[in-house]
Amino acid sequence: MTVAGYAVVAAAILLASCMQASIGFGMGMLAAPVVAIVDPALIPGTLIMLATAVTLLVVIRERESIDLSGTGWALLGRVPGTVLGALLLMALPEKALAFALAAVVLTGVAVTSLGWMPAPHRRNLVLAGATSGVLGTATAIGGPPMALVWQNSTGARLRGTMSGFFLVGSVLSLAVLAATGAIDRHTLVMFALLIPAVAVGYALSRWVNRHLDRNRQRRAAIAISTLGAVILIVRQLMGG
Repeated sequence: MTVAGYAVVAAAILLASCMQASIGFGMGMLAAPVVAIVDPALIPGTLIMLATAVTLLVVIRERESIDLSGTGWALLGRVPGTVLGALLLMALPEKALAFALAAVVLTGVAVTSLGWMPAPHRRNLVLAGATSGVLGTATAIGGPPMALVWQNSTGARLRGTMSGFFLVGSVLSLAVLAATGAIDRHTLVMFALLIPAVAVGYALSRWVNRHLDRNRQRRAAIAISTLGAVILIVRQLMGG
């Protein structure tokens, strides 16, 4: 990766980490399209590892606000979804994965923009957890399904509950990816090089949580995610 490429990826990770730590999701939606353009090999392994780091920090910060019951039901669905996601990753060629990633981002943008609000009861939590497991393991974008069922939560409860789910789910995804050979030296080296961007993004989120309107940040995230997905599609159609 060139210095310019690293700078672009680091900037995307910084902003995505800030958003993840502020509203509880968005790391994959915002960063994955950008990372896929610069270095597709970082998806999903490195991106999931970075997301795990920022969610751990949020869980520690918001531990008293986590909905343990809801998180438990969602994780019940996450386990089979994680296994299915790893199998899907093994079956998809790089170009197909890029299109799948862009489709997941745009679908997530559409449903969150329309404001569809399924009730967070047990069945929906299990289904959302399973869907998140498939998408999170295959594309590093597992946020939209969980954001839908927990969107009525706000502030520390939303951030803590989402992060608690993603922390455990991400560890499961990484274990399955490692078992299938999807974690290699490049994945680990880039994780180490990009950790400073995560740290800065997390630190910035503490200021954002005090001063930035949540709806404005959400709209900005949707716009950036959409742009990234569109650019990724155009790049693939033009031959990469």
